[in-house]
Parts: sequence; C-alpha cells; structure tokens
Amino acid sequence: MSRRQRHYSLFDRLIGQADNALRTVARGHQGTGRASPVTDTEIPSLSEPERRHVAGLMRVNHTGEVCAQALYQGQALTARLPRIRRQMEVSAREEEDHLAWCEQRLDELHSHTSVLNPLWYAMSFGIGAGAGIIGDRWSLGFVEETEIQVCAHLESHLARLPQQDERSQKILAQMRDDEADHARKAKRAGAMRLPGPVRKAMKLTAKVMTKTAYRI
Repeated sequence: MSRRQRHYSLFDRLIGQADNALRTVARGHQGTGRASPVTDTEIPSLSEPERRHVAGLMRVNHTGEVCAQALYQGQALTARLPRIRRQMEVSAREEEDHLAWCEQRLDELHSHTSVLNPLWYAMSFGIGAGAGIIGDRWSLGFVEETEIQVCAHLESHLARLPQQDERSQKILAQMRDDEADHARKAKRAGAMRLPGPVRKAMKLTAKVMTKTAYRI
C-alpha cells in the first residue's frame, strides 16, 4: 500500500525555512550521514600561523555553505514548478554535509564560524527567493553561476592550503566536485545565462564575504 504524499502549505514551508535558518547559523546541521572524506586521514601538525590561515580559509568556506543553504531554501520557497522546488531542496540537503565537514575542521583547528553568518544567510535567502519569484529559469541561472564561482573559489583555496593539511584538502576537493555537479544539474534543468553585470555583482559580493569571513 503506497503512502499518501503530504502537501505542505506556504505556512508549513515558512516554518521549515525558519527551522533551517536556525540550524544553519547555530551549527545544528548533522549532514545526510554521508561518510566524511577525511575519515581515514590524520589531523596534521600545523604551525600557529598555518593554523590561523587554514582556519580563516575554512571559515570562508563554511560561510559560503551558509549562503548556499539560504539561496537554495529561498529558491525552493518561491519556485513555481514542483520539480524545481524538489531539486532545490535536494541540493540544499546535500550541502548540509559541507556545513558539517567545515564545522568539524574548524573545531579541530580550535576556531569558530563567522559571527556574520546570520547576515549572510538573510541576504542570500532574499536573493534566492527573489530569483524564484522572477522565474524558475532565472533561479536555476543563479544556481549555475553561483556554483561555477564557488568551484573557482575552492580551487584557489586548495592551492593556498599547507601541503601537509590533507584533511582540509580532501574536504574542499569533495565540496568542489559536489558544487560542479549542482551546476551541471541546474544547466540541464534549463538554467538561463545571467547577464554580465549580474555575474560581476555576484563576484563583488563574494569578494566582500570572503574578506570579512576570513577574519571574523
């Protein structure tokens, strides 16, 4: 006997979004249960400057995942087609692993997540919801462009990590592969190419985020 599918009202979804926001900014996500890419990797020995540098990079990556959660959840809330909403929700769920892995690495480095995460979550949620209101193809375009930029950003961080920090390297490499997959899915689903000024504005916003999150 098949189970009846529950249909959630807008109010139900808003409550779910509020719960997700609290868990994201308060470090309450446990991930999907997927095995961490660093399960069989030892914690490296780092000098104090190296530790602070790696912590800054991982804090930036954690904030990026906070923004990704907010973007996907905002888009899922306002998506017009059920299949697009489901795709956004699945992608957001997969991104929870990234949050958990970054938090674990920050704990190992005796560091903290960015104090500005609530602000970045709110801004990204608004962008995602606005994109969804404009239309699903625009929303998917934001996903594709965001993930393209994130992949480039992760590649730059991989090059800046200490050679002996295999744990951070494996986490970022897996994140890069996942983000690239999300970009491909968005393109296949019909993503619209964003105008040049919009892509430049996204890069500028990301630059501000990375500089602030690295320090605070």
